[in-house]
Amino acid sequence: MVTGDVEGDVKNDGPSMPTSASLAEVDEVTKRRTKINKYSPMRLRMEALITEHQNRIVFALQQIDGNEFQRDVWSRPHGGGGTSCVLQDGNVFEKAGVNTSIVYGTLTRPAIEKMRADHKSFVDSDVESLDFFAAGISLVLHPHNPMTPTVHLNYRYFETSDPRDPVNATGQATHNWWFGGGTDLTPSYLFPEDAQHFHQTIKKACDKHDKDYYPRFKKWCDDYFRIHHRHECRGVGGIFFDDLDADSRPLAKNPQEEIFRFVTSGLEAFLPSYLPILNKRKDMPFLPAHKQWQQIRRGRYVEFNLVNDRGTSFGLRTPGARVESILMSLPLTARWEYMHPISGTGVDTEKQDESEGEKEKELLQVLKEPRDWA
Repeated sequence: MVTGDVEGDVKNDGPSMPTSASLAEVDEVTKRRTKINKYSPMRLRMEALITEHQNRIVFALQQIDGNEFQRDVWSRPHGGGGTSCVLQDGNVFEKAGVNTSIVYGTLTRPAIEKMRADHKSFVDSDVESLDFFAAGISLVLHPHNPMTPTVHLNYRYFETSDPRDPVNATGQATHNWWFGGGTDLTPSYLFPEDAQHFHQTIKKACDKHDKDYYPRFKKWCDDYFRIHHRHECRGVGGIFFDDLDADSRPLAKNPQEEIFRFVTSGLEAFLPSYLPILNKRKDMPFLPAHKQWQQIRRGRYVEFNLVNDRGTSFGLRTPGARVESILMSLPLTARWEYMHPISGTGVDTEKQDESEGEKEKELLQVLKEPRDWA
């Protein structure tokens, strides 16, 4: 939305804004001329939020690892860009990535049809293309120590413009917006107290806003992060949600503001949910057999991300996609063994020695039948 202040600023100070200015150009002027606050367009508030938390998280992780992240700032030809912060072969992390991205683009007719199936208020069927905005933060941490779990986080915001009024996307014209995201834990070895701490911290953040959020989004997470061809979940879960829009909060006076505050709480809960686990496990002793099992589990992580994950698939199909940032989530190393005696799909478990791989089997049992942790 072009506010009165911004319009006056553009008119009276410096070069005037072309009448055909794009949404990305308008937003750039807004960021230069005004301070982002609660009255700013949600696009810019979300961008500011994810940038702030990217910096917070990277700083905290650097203090623990002792190495700095490589920081790549990149831009897109038609507006937007992002910052990819990646650490490889560190002291604590084999690979860690904390990325933000801002995308201004155009949805084609097939993409519009797909979104109309999920959003009743979406534009009419005669619209051939539609401008959109997307902002998100995505994080994956793969520690060296097999006793320390991998963790994933993603929060995102998506907005479309009314084709009759593409620039004033948050003005009086009809438009669509929604939030998605969540966080989940993927251990190689199960420590129930770690899963409990992770889930309880997330639940506390959810309960501030809606007591129904945690049980609903916990189940959604268990269902979404399932490797269907292996008949097991990727990890011990967390929360996952998508398409949270005005229809999801019918009684709210300002549903967009309510959901934004929930997303803010989710981001603020990340470091308290994970750092105590990381600090407890990162220096634990382990054997080569433990490391080998971690590599098998990392292979499952890769399988999910490349076969099942909608975000990875969408990202790779986006024109001009920054492939290195999208595949940041993959570990540096992983392992696949044919018919692994404990986790191989189709292995005859009745022939296994009951005492062999007891801790590994304990994890697999939880992955096949998710538990309640909070």
